[in-house]
Amino acid sequence: MEKWFTQGLQKWYSHNKRNLPWRHQTDPYKIWVSEIILQQTQVKQGLSYYNKFVKNYPTVKHLAKATEDKVLKDWQGLGYYSRARNMHSAAQILMKENNGNFPKTFEDIKKMKGVGDYTAAAIAGFAYNLPHAVVDGNVYRLLSRIFGIQTPIDSGVGKKQFQALATDLLDVKDPATHNQAIMEFGSQFCKPSNPDCQNCIFKNKCYAFLAGKVAELPAKSKKIKVVNRYFNYLIVADKGNAILINKRAQNDIWKGLYDFLLIETEAETGSKKMVELNEFKKITGKKFNILHISKMYKHVLSHQNLFAKFYVIKLDVTHKKTQKSVKISTLTKYAFPRLIENFLNNCNLNELF
Repeated sequence: MEKWFTQGLQKWYSHNKRNLPWRHQTDPYKIWVSEIILQQTQVKQGLSYYNKFVKNYPTVKHLAKATEDKVLKDWQGLGYYSRARNMHSAAQILMKENNGNFPKTFEDIKKMKGVGDYTAAAIAGFAYNLPHAVVDGNVYRLLSRIFGIQTPIDSGVGKKQFQALATDLLDVKDPATHNQAIMEFGSQFCKPSNPDCQNCIFKNKCYAFLAGKVAELPAKSKKIKVVNRYFNYLIVADKGNAILINKRAQNDIWKGLYDFLLIETEAETGSKKMVELNEFKKITGKKFNILHISKMYKHVLSHQNLFAKFYVIKLDVTHKKTQKSVKISTLTKYAFPRLIENFLNNCNLNELF
């Protein structure tokens, strides 16, 4: 073990750690909630969601008893909604198979839905002080730069190499503090871009700083291909101003969330071409009135650029009973993706109808 690294890290942490609520307890359930929220979310955004979740669902039992719609509504705006669905499902499994008791070993924690090596190590360390080294994006970045590891972090060899090094560096006497410290330093100091290397406590030993390769590390072998998708949403109201909504069930983005009737096209489509599409005619019939066509909204995901336009349409008939229709006043009760929420915040549907 490199004592200079471990000791320096913990000394820095003792003076610079942030005062975060999940650091003041050892309840594995609440630590689990915090770790799932922070998987793809920065602390400044995730903090309010964490506080809301532990208030609304203080125990595994409370989370398990909630409906998926309610959980997704409380998650609305965080993105990566599979995290919420997996957490909800895992809570139900814990109630069914373990009477709501949280597992106490790394191996059993890892069996939970949506939990991988990193999350299992974090929960095991923070809740039970078990000696399992965490390796997340912050740790990859920090270790690759300081120790000059140029193996791609998205390769099987790289993942094993970084895990082995993190395990070797782990302070087994106080793994909880060590794991918090290494993630905190990577997050707050050894940042992805423009880190403050001149004031870093490791600058005299950091390979990347001394070799001028800070911007090159960590290395990745795969470049994510970004695709463009074009969404045309039809907000269709009947003569009673009931609006059709749809719960997304397919294995695609936003599974479990609600949206409006959607026509996806390969490219941006003008309104004249849109009304001539068979899909459009099937939804609206022959008699309809377009009350509003929105501007183009752009929403960026990790591997997709979404371009969306909203058509607000009035029909002179009543929606079929087989279709899910709701009043405008109740739309806020449903979990919509941020893209649609932005449109609803910008457009007053009550005024249009």
